[in-house]
Amino acid sequence: MRSERIAVVGGGTMGVGIVYVFAMAGFDVTLVEPSKARVAAVRHTLTEVAEGAVKRGKASAEDAQSRIDAIRHLGNAADLPEGLDLVVETVPERIEIKRDVLRAIDARRPGIIASNTSALSIDALAENVVDPSRFLGMHFFNPVWSLQLVELIRGAQTSEATLAAARAFAEAAGKTTITVRDVPGFATSRLDLIAALEAIRMLEDNVASADDIDRAMLVAYRHPIGPLRLSDMVGLDVRLDIARQLSATLGPRYAPPKLLEDMVARGDLGAKTGKGFFDWSKPHENGALRRHG
Repeated sequence: MRSERIAVVGGGTMGVGIVYVFAMAGFDVTLVEPSKARVAAVRHTLTEVAEGAVKRGKASAEDAQSRIDAIRHLGNAADLPEGLDLVVETVPERIEIKRDVLRAIDARRPGIIASNTSALSIDALAENVVDPSRFLGMHFFNPVWSLQLVELIRGAQTSEATLAAARAFAEAAGKTTITVRDVPGFATSRLDLIAALEAIRMLEDNVASADDIDRAMLVAYRHPIGPLRLSDMVGLDVRLDIARQLSATLGPRYAPPKLLEDMVARGDLGAKTGKGFFDWSKPHENGALRRHG
């Protein structure tokens, strides 16, 4: 086991993945999540993913279980121990929520504070910490246990030491990093969202089915996952939030399609609700995805 102590604040889709990769890399990991139901769901997901790793020969059953069992849970960031090496914030993409969480984290004086934001300004978020030289963005990708990239976003005051340490943490968890400056959408969110929004517009215009749009990206361009399925996994509400943020700063090419707005309004948010561009409520035969009519 490594000696570094890490905390992840937020037990949503991204939080559980970040907890998993750091725990499996041998770090001392604490998850902050106030919802007991969500903590139970996180525990189930962690166990399920670890079992998959064991089946693929990536870890022994004993080692995987011991690392999952070692993960601590707290209900509030204010209860974190002082002086942790790294705390990653991964709460919803609303600046007012992140502001309060970052202030609570900062009060515990960790060595590095990172936000997993995919679109919000790192410099704007840094206003909520006393020493912005210790703050940066660490943008992981879903599913975190499968996708290798971590985008490091350097704010105007992020120090070289902080950047180097964050890179070392990511690499120790088996990730590859890129470094970008703090511009709207960074690098990956801009590329990813353009593909996702165009795929949604194509579906809206009846160009092809969701299955075929995604299959085109898999077969023709060798993407590991199609833009519509990935949108379901990310969460259509998250997609909509990011589209609105980027359209406000980068212009109408990021404006959300009406289909996306309508689906979010009726609660079809993707995998987490069982309905999105695909049907997530039933097991998929041979990996095929079922589209809702």
